[in-house]
Amino acid sequence: MKVINEDEKEGFVKVVPETLDDLWHLSHIIEVGDNASSKTTRRIQDTSGDKVRSDRGVKKTFTLGLDIENISFQLFTGKLRLTGVITRGPEDLVPLGSHHTLEVKLNTPLSITKNRWPKWAIKRLNQAIEASKKLSAIIVVLEDDTATLGLMRQFGIEYYGPIKGHVSGKRIIDKNRQKNIVQFYEKVIESITKFDSIQNIVIAGPGFVKNDFYDYLKDKHQDLAKISIIEATGAGGRNGISEVLKKGTVEKLTSENRVAQEMGAINNLLSEIGKNSSKIAYGVKETQNAINLGAVSQLLILDTQVAEEDMGDSMDMVENMKGDVMVVSSEHEGGKQLESLGGMAAILRYKIN
Repeated sequence: MKVINEDEKEGFVKVVPETLDDLWHLSHIIEVGDNASSKTTRRIQDTSGDKVRSDRGVKKTFTLGLDIENISFQLFTGKLRLTGVITRGPEDLVPLGSHHTLEVKLNTPLSITKNRWPKWAIKRLNQAIEASKKLSAIIVVLEDDTATLGLMRQFGIEYYGPIKGHVSGKRIIDKNRQKNIVQFYEKVIESITKFDSIQNIVIAGPGFVKNDFYDYLKDKHQDLAKISIIEATGAGGRNGISEVLKKGTVEKLTSENRVAQEMGAINNLLSEIGKNSSKIAYGVKETQNAINLGAVSQLLILDTQVAEEDMGDSMDMVENMKGDVMVVSSEHEGGKQLESLGGMAAILRYKIN
């Protein structure tokens, strides 16, 4: 994410989203009531006199400003859509006051104006700006002749695969078995190296295939072996990826990774709940009460709750009291666990009644 213009007094920031992660960040930085403007393409019906042409009109591109009423980010399509009332645009093409949906596009400038930028939103924007395009980690789970990749994105895990090989079982006599293993491993490596500047690779799985694959890397692809570690799991596929996340393996490799941090915080919360700790609060009412009392050491709040509960002032209150605020993505298992607890929870400094 690049910031190409900003005016603190006017509450104005102009950014250029460069990655899918940037769109995800923006979906939580932008709030209902903000004004956003960007280039958009709209089909304009041509008229000739009093008669409307029978065709579908002409596509025209222009800058449009909206007062935002709805924000929608679709993970699987990677699309961020902002819906609202048109406040700025060519009046000969679009009527002011009508509704329009603006699709935020990569590498296209987007202007955001807020009445007030809360601390959590500024923090989120800075995180997005500082975040590299690099994948902090790829989790490779291998089982027999199947591999599944988990790409560590800031919004959660993006799954890739499964990658299939043609490796026969050890008990089956096959003179081409070793050749097929090598072809399978190279197929997995080709998939890994599609992604630029990988910082860490976690090679995992329930059997010995992961060890054989790691040995193959050390022999044939030393550059990848140097950034790889092995992790045992009880399952393959996506369940194996989930096991790696729960173990905190990725967090140990890169403490800056958002997903691993969030999973670690949720697991810590669940551990405290399991101990019947008196220094926790969860659910909207109980957590808000703890915030008002200044008792919150760490606030965990689901990303979808931030706008729904209008939590901006409460989040600022926690940070003003030297507490930590973590917005947890709803796109991974930790977020779903927090959702089951009411969407927000807190670790407290002291016991409250």
